[in-house]
Amino acid sequence: MKATEIKPIETLHLFPILDKLLIDLLKSLTEEEWHTQTVAKKWLVKDIASHLLDGNLRGLSISRDCYFGEKPENINSYTDLVDFLNQLNMNWTNAAKRLSPNVITNLLESTGKEYYEHLRTLQPFENAVFSVAWAGEEVSLNWFHIAREYTEKFLHQQQIRDAVGKQALLTKELFYPFIHTFMQALPNAYKKTKAENGTIVTLIVNTEIGGQWNIIKQEENWKFIDSFDSKANAVLKIDPNDAWLLFSKGMKPEQAKEKVQIIGDAALSEIALNIVSVMA
Repeated sequence: MKATEIKPIETLHLFPILDKLLIDLLKSLTEEEWHTQTVAKKWLVKDIASHLLDGNLRGLSISRDCYFGEKPENINSYTDLVDFLNQLNMNWTNAAKRLSPNVITNLLESTGKEYYEHLRTLQPFENAVFSVAWAGEEVSLNWFHIAREYTEKFLHQQQIRDAVGKQALLTKELFYPFIHTFMQALPNAYKKTKAENGTIVTLIVNTEIGGQWNIIKQEENWKFIDSFDSKANAVLKIDPNDAWLLFSKGMKPEQAKEKVQIIGDAALSEIALNIVSVMA
């Protein structure tokens, strides 16, 4: 039995690729496609593009320029933080409705390059400006913060592509780092789950673009494990297209339950359906 060593998830080199794909996609959209409903129920394609622009601008302002603007007040719980972020996002997308698709696209192109250049200056093993709270961390390293930013860019572009039927991101190069980062929430999803020490849960995202993640119960915690001698107590298998939807609130656990394959302890496996790897 071999525990997993913490290794940085390399995503920084993928930012220019993902950004170019986004700009090419947005430039190809018709007026009707810009106003197509997405799986994010409150947002059209244009709203999501605006949200991606907000991510670049806020990232530059906070991380590069140390300018926080609106600071959260009276944040006493994870729910309070999520509510604050939801309101922040809503305020921006409402204001951005006055921006044209061309303006949004041009700003995304310029700020994407600026933000990537800033991220390149961050030392991977220094503390990040924000923790990755959905992974249960109070303090995160920069490499994890960068990987989380990658998942934001990937997810929202995928939501646009899903809405307009123009797929391009479900490849091993782009999808695996995304889902591997998302899966860092797996131990946190089980933190309140009682089980005997040595209990193993495996989550498999099917096909060659997916992967396998295993956690083991050790004393009071669940931890990743590379290999083990016995069978896992609970196994959940899910397809990539269902995985990105489920773990980003685009599909409800009860909907996913009808699509996944479960082996072993069903109740233990189904806890993984509640993984959420986004904040708002």
